[in-house]
Amino acid sequence: MANFTPPKIGKISRATLSIIVLGIILLILLGTSVFIVDQTEQAVITRFGRFIGIREPGLHVKLPFGIDRNYTVNVRTVQTEEFGFRTTRSGSYPAYSNQSSESVMLTGDLNIVDVEWIIQYRVVDPRAWTFNVNERRATIRDVSRSAINMLVGDRAIMDIMGVERSAIENEGLAIMNDRFMEYGLGINVIAVKLQNVTPPSGVQEAFEDVNKAMQDLERLINEGQQAYNEEIPRARGEAERLIQIAQGYATERVNRARGDIARFNSVYEEYRRSPEVTRQRLYYEMVEEVFKGEQGMTIVDRNLNNFLPMMNLGGAVQRVQGGR
Repeated sequence: MANFTPPKIGKISRATLSIIVLGIILLILLGTSVFIVDQTEQAVITRFGRFIGIREPGLHVKLPFGIDRNYTVNVRTVQTEEFGFRTTRSGSYPAYSNQSSESVMLTGDLNIVDVEWIIQYRVVDPRAWTFNVNERRATIRDVSRSAINMLVGDRAIMDIMGVERSAIENEGLAIMNDRFMEYGLGINVIAVKLQNVTPPSGVQEAFEDVNKAMQDLERLINEGQQAYNEEIPRARGEAERLIQIAQGYATERVNRARGDIARFNSVYEEYRRSPEVTRQRLYYEMVEEVFKGEQGMTIVDRNLNNFLPMMNLGGAVQRVQGGR
């Protein structure tokens, strides 16, 4: 029977084992002391659980074996939370699922409305985001739902579906940022957008009729405003023209009256100086005015006893001058 000689375990085997152990230690040392921060992130660093600083994107070194820990936080990407619906991927196309438990609300006029909305936010304080709040996503969703429910509950349903949409978005943005600042969450909401605001399915047709009536009302108001803008300036221009004509006529009458007064005053002064001459001149002027343009006239005295034919001396003179 042949003798069996087991493999030797000597110095070479112990050296190899030492190298393996040393390599593992180096790998652990390297793995726990070097970390990389992405371009969209910042890293929060703690030492023995106490915050010591924030690292920017790049390659960094820390104390190994868990003495220093790094918590990377995405501070560049805008994150979105959806309320009343969920958008999921189904193959190459997004799929939509309704979440009515989040979106059905009571309005200020005691109607039910289905409001779907989204918020968009960005982390602005990685330290606060890491340490201050445990249930961060749940806190964001609870605060957002509370703000929108409060704003919807203060308004009538037709206002929510119409003119108050932008007001709800702006006020909701301000309320959420105030609440998140109070909680020290370290985020900033940059947008609140109402996606769909619809009445319950049972009264959908009635609300559509009301909405169409409101649109017709708005259209008629706009048409009336347009007609007003066209007619009022025209009427004002016509009124201004008539006023100017009246003012011109008034000025003309006043000037004519002043001229008559001046002429009367001058005649009166002449009359005062020589009454007989002035009286005679006025009489002649009156006779000339009365008989101007008349042909073949005969003057008869008051008692019809005598008459005096009036000859057109002017025509005779013209004939004599023409015969020459």
